[in-house]
Amino acid sequence: MEPEVSIEGSSMIQVAVVPIGTVLANVLRDYYSMLLPLHTIPLSAISSFYTEHQKSPFAHQPWDSGSLRFKFVLGGAPPSPWEDFQSHRKTLAVIGIVHCPSSPDLDAVVDQFSTACRSYPSSLVDRCFAFCPNDSQLEDGSKREGNLRLFPPADRSTLEFHLNTMMQEIAASLLMEFEKWVLQAESSGTILKTPLDSQASLSSEEVIKAKKRRLGRAQKTIGDYCLLAGSPVDANAHYSTALELARLTSDYFWYAGALEGSVCALLIDRMGQKDSVLEDEVRYRYNSVILNYKKSQDNAQRVSPLTFELEATLKLARFLCRRELAKEVVELLTTAADGAKSLIDASDRLILYIEIARLYGSLGYQRKAAFFSRQVAQLYLQQENRLAAISAMQVLAMTTKAYHVQSRSSISDHSMHNKGIGSNNAESGKIYHQSVVSLFESQWSTLQMVVLREILLSAVRAGDPLTAWSAAARLLRSYYPLITPAGQNGLANALSNSAERLPSGTRCADPALPFIRLHSFPLHPTQMDIVKRKATEDWWAGAAPSGPFIYTPFSKGEPNNIKKQELIWIVGEPVQVLVELANPCGFDLRVDSIYLSVHSGNFDAFPVDNLLLGAAQGLVLSDPFRCCGSPKLKNVSVPNISVVPPLPLLISHVVGGDGAIVLYEGEIRDVWISLANAGTVPIEQAHISLSGKNQDSVISYSSETLKSCLPLKPGAEVRFPVTLRAWQVGTGDADTGAGKTASGSNMRHSKDGSSPSLLIHYAGPLKTSEDPLINGSTVPPGRRLVVPLQICVLQGLSFVKAQLLSMEFPAHVGENLPQLDDVNNKFPGGQVKSETKLDRLVKIDPIRGSWGLRFLELELSNPTDVVFEINVSVKLENSTNEDNHFADHDATEYGYPKTRIDRDCSARVLVPLEHFKLPVLDDSFFMKDTQAEGVRNASFSEKSTKAELNACIKNLISRIKVQWHSGRNSSGELNIKDAIQAALQTSVMDVLLPDPLTFGFRLLRDGFESGKADPDKESDIVESPTSKGSVLAHEMTPMEVLVRNNTKDMIKMSLNITCRDVAGENCVDGTKATVLWTGVLSDITMEIPPLQQIKHSFCLHFLVPGEYTLLAAAVIDNANDILRARARTTSAAEPIFCRGPPYHVRVLGTA
Repeated sequence: MEPEVSIEGSSMIQVAVVPIGTVLANVLRDYYSMLLPLHTIPLSAISSFYTEHQKSPFAHQPWDSGSLRFKFVLGGAPPSPWEDFQSHRKTLAVIGIVHCPSSPDLDAVVDQFSTACRSYPSSLVDRCFAFCPNDSQLEDGSKREGNLRLFPPADRSTLEFHLNTMMQEIAASLLMEFEKWVLQAESSGTILKTPLDSQASLSSEEVIKAKKRRLGRAQKTIGDYCLLAGSPVDANAHYSTALELARLTSDYFWYAGALEGSVCALLIDRMGQKDSVLEDEVRYRYNSVILNYKKSQDNAQRVSPLTFELEATLKLARFLCRRELAKEVVELLTTAADGAKSLIDASDRLILYIEIARLYGSLGYQRKAAFFSRQVAQLYLQQENRLAAISAMQVLAMTTKAYHVQSRSSISDHSMHNKGIGSNNAESGKIYHQSVVSLFESQWSTLQMVVLREILLSAVRAGDPLTAWSAAARLLRSYYPLITPAGQNGLANALSNSAERLPSGTRCADPALPFIRLHSFPLHPTQMDIVKRKATEDWWAGAAPSGPFIYTPFSKGEPNNIKKQELIWIVGEPVQVLVELANPCGFDLRVDSIYLSVHSGNFDAFPVDNLLLGAAQGLVLSDPFRCCGSPKLKNVSVPNISVVPPLPLLISHVVGGDGAIVLYEGEIRDVWISLANAGTVPIEQAHISLSGKNQDSVISYSSETLKSCLPLKPGAEVRFPVTLRAWQVGTGDADTGAGKTASGSNMRHSKDGSSPSLLIHYAGPLKTSEDPLINGSTVPPGRRLVVPLQICVLQGLSFVKAQLLSMEFPAHVGENLPQLDDVNNKFPGGQVKSETKLDRLVKIDPIRGSWGLRFLELELSNPTDVVFEINVSVKLENSTNEDNHFADHDATEYGYPKTRIDRDCSARVLVPLEHFKLPVLDDSFFMKDTQAEGVRNASFSEKSTKAELNACIKNLISRIKVQWHSGRNSSGELNIKDAIQAALQTSVMDVLLPDPLTFGFRLLRDGFESGKADPDKESDIVESPTSKGSVLAHEMTPMEVLVRNNTKDMIKMSLNITCRDVAGENCVDGTKATVLWTGVLSDITMEIPPLQQIKHSFCLHFLVPGEYTLLAAAVIDNANDILRARARTTSAAEPIFCRGPPYHVRVLGTA
């Protein structure tokens, strides 16, 4: 078989190019590169060298458009036994290449060329080209006649022009020789034989049969010479005759050859034209060629024409080779690959696989091309010689890209390739079963390993240590999990042997072991908190984070938003680069040294010696960096590094020790901070600010002390105080597992990270007289020092629980009207009577009385070793605006007497809640923000009032404070908001909202009000009445009941008055009544205006001395939604019943 076969190859004249004498390889390649472009010589260019001795047999020679085509074979080719069958296989011309400076004797050159030409008996034209002759050689050559052609020294363009002229002369000579041969063959005939005929020459029948076929074969051969002469029309005429004769004699082999020639003549005649009709014609004829080659095969023959069938298949595949016809071409190539199994000659299989690989590569099927390239390499490796190993190594190197195992030196931008298709399938949206993906990945990795192993084997045989190192390194680095420990040791030996043979200082682009990954650039302690500085006084503003981190998913994955890390290295200060190393193989690996490569001459790197031990007992890690917590290898970008001149360096410590500062909740303490300049540059600017959590715990810090010491020279020190106050430790911020104290009490303290920090921004001079700064900046950067205030807050006082208590205190009927609400308890100027208010907070006047009081009970515990004093205070408002229920206008704070709690003791404090009641019951409590879409919700459900309830509860809680004091400066406030809110959640309406109606009784003397005071100003009496009056039995006692409307709506009601004895029995009605009365006591219908009060008078006559109780009750008619919500009724028809507090009357007997 011949390489690079094509349909047009039948029209090419084979020319042997042989070196004569001593010609260096590079010189020969240079001459050959000038000769190679001259593969086509137009017929119009050879007219000056052509002489027609007799009438040319090429009657239709296209002198204007035709050409002679050459195929140069460097070094020549041995004669083919199939030369008679296909004339283009003959070496019809020989060109010798002589380099005159290396071969001064021209006679010897001529003799050597003559000897070389004897190896090519079919050659018709022989020429010897001698380049670069000297003057004597030129003079000697001019006297010679024959085939020697001298090329005087000249530039390349001149030599190429001279060489083109010589090739025109050779083309003309060949054309004349073709004419002679054709004329001789037509007149006398010729005997043409092939290896197929030689096998049957002993049979007389075959001899007779050959004589009959001779004429048809002669016509076919004449057609071949017409084709070589550039006359496709004449060639087609002879091929047509040959086809008829071969068909009549059943000469299938020659019939197929003539048909091949006719297709070549057709394409040469239509050179440059290609359409579907021509393509179909070529396909049809070549299918017939392949079929006839198959018919010519005889199992009894020792020589098979299979090679011609395979060549015809390759020619058709090359003609059709394009992406649109890929399926048809693949079928042809598959047929050719199957035929390779029947080829006996290994060189034929080699050529076949090469051609198949090239055609697959032209289609873009790189994997198939790589597969057949490996078949070529295996055939080379079967030859035990160095040149074959070099060829195998070069062929395998071309397959590495298809198998993704190429060397780093072959690609400009190296990237880690996925060995398998699992990730690609996931990206394309296809999902395969995990077992299928794993199986394919394992098979693919095995194939990659086989390719690298073949490269390693061929490189060792070829004696190429650099390629051997590269292949072994790629095998060991990429496929160590699939290699046994013994195989790993073998690869390690291959690396060692290659390293010994490599010249000193040689570096391979493919690293072996260990795995080295640039992990990060950790900041050295002296390198942290470098701040870019502006030429302003407040350059530190904005240097610290000023807000919460806001995550946006739209910026994720956008390369435009990824900014490269910037590092600033300071002259004279150390820096760090963190590198990961791993050795996953089963042998020990010693790392002699590690250096950091920096593109700078003024840099000192510290080498590190290390020994990486391999996996014990053959254990191999599947991921060398799994121990570092990395699920996969990550790409670490090298940051932008800039170097700046020396900067000042400030160090700090807490005077008295840098340990944690232990404080009880609320404790106040002064801490002294010491700052020293450890750099070589003075500090000229400094600013102190706060950062972190609980910044309120820093009461003050003396920044003026630091500024007064500026500039702080190198080595100087300054101290300033910081006043701290411990914060309240919540359950969420506390560490409950802190243990117990010596007394066994549970303790908890604040977690780490909750302490505040001092931020000190400082900088040196604005300009330096020495080294100019980088990037054109005129202001060196500043620095930021973070001084953490390590505060450990211990809980000082424990809050146990809070609960709501209810108590009843009955009032006594006196001559003065009882105070019914807090609104009237004011001076005329609106000021609260402090004595009365304070009195109400501390004690209850049994004479004035109250009913249904509610108290908030707080239980406190002291688990510490110190004594605490508890102070409960309540802030009361002085607002005269009834709508602004809890406004802080002129609020006054009142406190209870202090309570002492010793260690491991508890205390309970009662806080009365009666004074928190609202003065007016209206809809503002229920209807705030309850309108939705312009429609008012008429139902006062729990859901609609939840927001208002919570607001009222928080307002109420904010007015109650529980503070503690311990020692001289320690004080604080307990966080009891959550507990109080939980205690008040269910009863807040009873605590905050007043009753719709309030009732009161008083005695009347002689039918007149005591003191003739205005009913609306009864509360002007500062002191509670000390004289309660006497109620005597058997006397008519005038009384009156006062009913007040606490709402902003008119109330219609039915009033009833009852008197009960000490047994609780009704002593007014019934047969056993002991009290007589005048007036109306039941079913008293009345209307009360909004926020007004009315009186009803009556007289009682007690028959029996003793203790009596007066009760007033009313049934409200046509109650509105506000009253129903206050009464928590579930039905609109349910009556609203209001009962006043009991009033005691002491009746004395008469003497």
